[in-house]
Amino acid sequence: LVLESGRARGPSVLFVHPDFGVGGAERLVLDAALALQSRGCRVQVWTAHYDPGHCFSESRELQVHCAGDWLPRSLGWGGRGAALCSYVRMVYLALYILLLSGEEMDVIVCDQVSACIPVFRLARHRKKILFYCHFPDLLLTQRNSFLKRLYRAPIDWVEEYTTGMADCIVVNSSFTANVFKNTFKSLTHINPDVLYPSLNVSSFDNVVPSDLDNLIPKGKKFVFLSINRYERKKNLTLALEALLELRGRLDLQDWEKIHLIMAGGYDERVLENVEYYKELKNTVNQFDLSHHVTFLKSFSDTQKISLLHNCTCVLYTPSNEHFGIVPVEAMYMQCPVIAVNSGGPLESIVDNVTGFLCEPDPTQFSKAMEKFIRDPSLKATMGSAGRVRVKEKFSLEAFTDQLYQYISKLTE
Repeated sequence: LVLESGRARGPSVLFVHPDFGVGGAERLVLDAALALQSRGCRVQVWTAHYDPGHCFSESRELQVHCAGDWLPRSLGWGGRGAALCSYVRMVYLALYILLLSGEEMDVIVCDQVSACIPVFRLARHRKKILFYCHFPDLLLTQRNSFLKRLYRAPIDWVEEYTTGMADCIVVNSSFTANVFKNTFKSLTHINPDVLYPSLNVSSFDNVVPSDLDNLIPKGKKFVFLSINRYERKKNLTLALEALLELRGRLDLQDWEKIHLIMAGGYDERVLENVEYYKELKNTVNQFDLSHHVTFLKSFSDTQKISLLHNCTCVLYTPSNEHFGIVPVEAMYMQCPVIAVNSGGPLESIVDNVTGFLCEPDPTQFSKAMEKFIRDPSLKATMGSAGRVRVKEKFSLEAFTDQLYQYISKLTE
C-alpha cells in the first residue's frame, strides 16, 4: 500500500483489452476492474475500441481510454487477417500507453492477446504483468489450406512465446487449464491458477424485471431462451433444431404454448454476426418456426435480466466453451440451463440438479426441454438449486479476494 494524502491506497492497475464491448471476456474484465477499484486500487481500462452505446452499463463507472481504433480490424472482405490486425492494434495500444499516455502503473492486466506483453517489458521501470487466458487463440481458428497454415505459424509461435513472458498467468476454468498445458508445449513448467469468472449479483438484484409482452406472443406458457453472440462457433442452430424436434414430441395444444427467444450480441461491423444472423433467420423460415421464434439483437442489461426472469429454461449450445458466464447468470436468476456436456458448463452446472448436460444433439436437447413441459415444477426446483450453486461457487467476494491476492503478490 502507498500513502496518498495521508491515507493508504492500493496498487495502480491498468487493464489492456482489444475491444471493450459486450462479450463474456469483456464482462470478466469489467468485473475484475470494478472489483479492484472497490479494494482501493487506482484502475484504468485501455482498449483499441470502445463504444459507450455498445457496452455494459457499469463500464461508465471506470476510466476507459481508447487508442488505435483507426487501425484496421481485418484485411479486406470476409474478416481475413483478423488475428494479425488484432496483434498490430494491441502492440500499437501498448506503445501508446508507454510513450504517449503519461500513465504510471504498478501492474498491467491483459487478456486475449499476449502480443503486447513484450512491449510492456521494455518499459524503463519494469511493470508486473498478469495475463488472463480465456482460451488459447491458436485453437479458435481452422487451418484448411497451406496458406492459412503458413499465415498462422508465426502468429501461433508469438502467442505461445509472449504468453510465457507474463509474471502471473490465470485461466477461467480447469478445462482451460488442461487445454493450456496440452497446447503450449514450451510452457509445461507453468501451472496456471484457476480464477473462475464471478457474478456481480448486485447488478441483477437492483433491476426490476419488466414483462416481455412485446417479445412473446400471447398464450405462450413455456419460453426457452438462447443467449450467445451471433457466431457460428456458438452453434445456435442447435437450439432451432431442438425446437423442431420438440414440435414432433408434443401434441398441437402443447406446441402452441412454446416459444424460443434467440438473444445475442450483434455488431454490424463484424461480418460473421451479419451473415450468421441471416442464416438463422432463413433456418427458422425453412423449418416453419417463425411463429415460435423471436430474434433479439444486442439487448440491454435490463432486458437480459427480464428475459432470464421470465423464461422457463436457458439453452446453452456451444461445445467446449472455455467457461461460459451465461449459465451462471441464468442459475442466479433461478433459471435452469440445458447445456452441452463439455468445457466450462461441466464445472458450473450440476447435471439433473441445476439443469441438464446433454450431447450436442437436437434429440437430446429436445428431450430435456420436454421435461419442463411435462413437469412445470421442475423450473422452481432446479432454479432454487442453481441460485445456491452460484452463491457458493461464483460469488464476487471470492473472485475479488483471489484477484486482489494476485495483484498484492505482484507488487510485493
